[in-house]
Amino acid sequence: MAASAESIAIPQSDEQRARRDGFADRLFRRIVAGAGIFVLVTLAGVALTTLWGGREAFATFGFKFLASSEWDTVGKQFGALAPVYGTLVTAAIALIIAVPVSFGIALYLTEIAPPWLRTPVASAIELLAGIPSIIYGMWGLFVFVPIMGRYIIPWLNDHVGEWPVIGGLFKGPPLGLGMLTAGIVLAIMIIPFISSVMREVFLTVPTRLKESAYALGSTTWEVAWDIVLPYTRTAVIGGIFLGLGRALGETMAVTFVLGNVHRLSLSLLEPGNSIAATIANEFAEADSEIFRSSLIALAFLLFVVTFIVLAIAKLMLRQMEKKEGK
Repeated sequence: MAASAESIAIPQSDEQRARRDGFADRLFRRIVAGAGIFVLVTLAGVALTTLWGGREAFATFGFKFLASSEWDTVGKQFGALAPVYGTLVTAAIALIIAVPVSFGIALYLTEIAPPWLRTPVASAIELLAGIPSIIYGMWGLFVFVPIMGRYIIPWLNDHVGEWPVIGGLFKGPPLGLGMLTAGIVLAIMIIPFISSVMREVFLTVPTRLKESAYALGSTTWEVAWDIVLPYTRTAVIGGIFLGLGRALGETMAVTFVLGNVHRLSLSLLEPGNSIAATIANEFAEADSEIFRSSLIALAFLLFVVTFIVLAIAKLMLRQMEKKEGK
């Protein structure tokens, strides 16, 4: 009878455990699905809210809102071209500077630096990512802007400003404030993000793969360019676009050093404006519905620009995965 009781009890225990595991699995799936749906709902809510808030500006100005650089708060005429242009230019400058510097930092920490130095340097770089943006902005305004106005901009005017084709980009008054200054400050801000991602993915490259290349006589640069970078290309591009997303949406640091002038200029040394800086500077002064609606419409455009950039990054990653046969 005891053996019979045990034979009956064991299946019951297994059945209870299966039910409990099944319930836990279903609960986990629902929680994870809820988290994903929450993100999508939040994203859609932000987009629709800003679109609804900017409906008056879009209805009043139409396509002119995107094509005009006029920003007349007295005459209530608003255009988004200057802030959009400033946002894209400063982010592009930041990316041009930050990507090679981040690659050099990641390569140094993974391939060249002595082991005792790698952890302290990596920790210091990661700490830079935790500095509030307003601190970068204050440093830019009180330290970097005077250096730009006194030394760098006059040198650019005298030496680079006379070059054909690109000379016009580097001619301007030695104010220190401007799109180039804002782009450099943004580059300093996003370097910790991009370099940290690059460093982590470079560490995933199999040691045997690199040692085989070194054994065949490859230099450190050849190993990095022909082995490490192709192996981690997808993740590296993802990290770069992560930094670009940060640069596009940065507010306080750019507000301090960009100059906040609604004007289109070919010169990178001229003051300009960005979407985030415009909203931060003028939202408290929006004394009319059309003014407030125009600022909210700018927020929607920033959302659209960021979404387009990240969508392009996703498409690029998919194309690369297809070529790699994944």
